[in-house]
Amino acid sequence: MIWKKQGRDGQSAPLPRLVLLALFFLGGVLLGQVLSGRVPDATGDELGRYLTDYLHLEGGTERSAAAALSAAVIYFRYPLLAFLLGFTSFGVLLLPFATVAYGFFLSFSVCCFTAAFGPDGVLLALAVFGLRCAVTLPGYFLLAVPAWGTSAALASLSFGRGRRAAPVVYGRGCWIRFSAVMASLLAGMCADLFLSPWLLRMVLERILGAV
Repeated sequence: MIWKKQGRDGQSAPLPRLVLLALFFLGGVLLGQVLSGRVPDATGDELGRYLTDYLHLEGGTERSAAAALSAAVIYFRYPLLAFLLGFTSFGVLLLPFATVAYGFFLSFSVCCFTAAFGPDGVLLALAVFGLRCAVTLPGYFLLAVPAWGTSAALASLSFGRGRRAAPVVYGRGCWIRFSAVMASLLAGMCADLFLSPWLLRMVLERILGAV
């Protein structure tokens, strides 16, 4: 349902919400770094074998379809979740948790690479996560910040604040922003599907030898 904008609805000050969500994300990153220290040493060998097998299997219709589906889930899950949470009052609580989870799993994955391969793990992490983060992180916050505001406004309407709450806004800008983010995610995903195997192969050849 779409409401007309009237008065102050919490959408005129996005900076505080951006700062708070960034702090939640940073908290997830720090938590991922702490817990990654408990990863067994054997993880490095397992990770190397997995990446090598990935390159050997790369190509073919089934493999390409599986890679495209996996990339779509990875690219769209957090931005799309953030957008959808803006349509529910529970999003005011769930968006911070989603942001922490995003930071945690990203940080944990990167730290596993660096812990397993040392300094070369940084290059490996860049090959795997670099383009993805450059596209998905801005897209996530572009959708999460306004979604948190509309979710908070919905919560105010649902539970009340002792006075009449301002109507919630889902205007043209909301859908333009959503469409732009989805288009950028799709473009990034397609570029990742073409570039990641090539980048990963170069880095693995440096770390593990010819694959």
